[in-house]
Amino acid sequence: MIYLDHCATTPLRPEVWEAMVPYLRDRFGNPSSAHAWGRAAREAVEAAREKVAALIGAAPDEIVFTSGGTEADNLAIRGTVAARGSRGGHVVTTAIEHHAVLNTLRGLEKTGLAVTYLPVDARGSVSAASVVAALRDDTVLVSVMHGNNEIGTVQPVAEIGAVLRGRGILFHTDAVQTAGKVVVDVGALNVDLLSLSAHKINGPKGVGALYIRRGVEISPLITGGHQEGGVRGGTENVAAIVGFGRACDLARQELAQRSGELRALRDHLLRRVREEYAGVSVNGDPVGGLPHVLSLSFGGLKAQEIVSALDQEGIAVSAGSACTSGRTEISHVLAALGIPSRDAMGTIRLSVGWGNTGEEMDKAARVLAGVIKKLEVLRDLEAAAGGRGCF
Repeated sequence: MIYLDHCATTPLRPEVWEAMVPYLRDRFGNPSSAHAWGRAAREAVEAAREKVAALIGAAPDEIVFTSGGTEADNLAIRGTVAARGSRGGHVVTTAIEHHAVLNTLRGLEKTGLAVTYLPVDARGSVSAASVVAALRDDTVLVSVMHGNNEIGTVQPVAEIGAVLRGRGILFHTDAVQTAGKVVVDVGALNVDLLSLSAHKINGPKGVGALYIRRGVEISPLITGGHQEGGVRGGTENVAAIVGFGRACDLARQELAQRSGELRALRDHLLRRVREEYAGVSVNGDPVGGLPHVLSLSFGGLKAQEIVSALDQEGIAVSAGSACTSGRTEISHVLAALGIPSRDAMGTIRLSVGWGNTGEEMDKAARVLAGVIKKLEVLRDLEAAAGGRGCF
């Protein structure tokens, strides 16, 4: 089995599991309780908060724990729009954001919010100039993801944040795919809000965080108790938060080495794929983009067929499109890049991570090339027979 879908989720590292176990078994106290069990849980939560903050150059009191990246995105967008609703009703974002951002904004549009969805260039990048040009007098928030989850393109977040400074407009970035892979520093990025998720950095599922710069006004989505500084009610998921903190600690300590290793693995995989199959197209920005993401297009084929065939060979990757009820829907990211439909429908994403090896890259490239050649033969045979399958 070769796992090449680390953008979807990552394996839990043993060190993370070991840190979590005591809080699943013996140290079960409620962190809001005043007794010894509660104090032990509170100390663990606050220690984890410090580790999460250290990964992104924030202060511990600027970290609010959530159930994951999706909730963090929702809190950033809905929370700031609600808090500043009386002072404006316009948000700027890009056409290639994660659905956690896009669907949240589309839902708010139904309540009267105005949203500008900026186009991107052929690499999937948006310019700071286009962001500035889209601003209005009633703009309250700009949300631009740090690194794209499908093609790996890294946006000029620091430049965008710099031009927004002093305008009274909050700036949010989804850093779910970048934290732990490249340097993420909230000060250098000039952001007010930043979303994180534990299971993308070898931590547990069901926990994430939102960085909220001191002084930023935000309305809670979940009301109840006083937890998380009153921004998110509900008893904290102590064991998961502890695991998140340990994962962030490991990611920070190993960042420089790990980032280089991931890029070397990704580049080795791409080189071997090209050696095995010359007709592949690469999407996004493989040179300046994230070190672990590879988006490949095989024109004339269907991504779901490729993913299924690779799965049968024990190799896990993701599709860039979905074939449902005989109708293929192209990824909104690939569509925004202007990739021809024939290529977009045959796009897969391979993402490397902790545990992968060079030998796995060799085998994956060899098996992938064999699958593509076999599917091309089947496609040509079906075309010759006048068939209409999902090709």
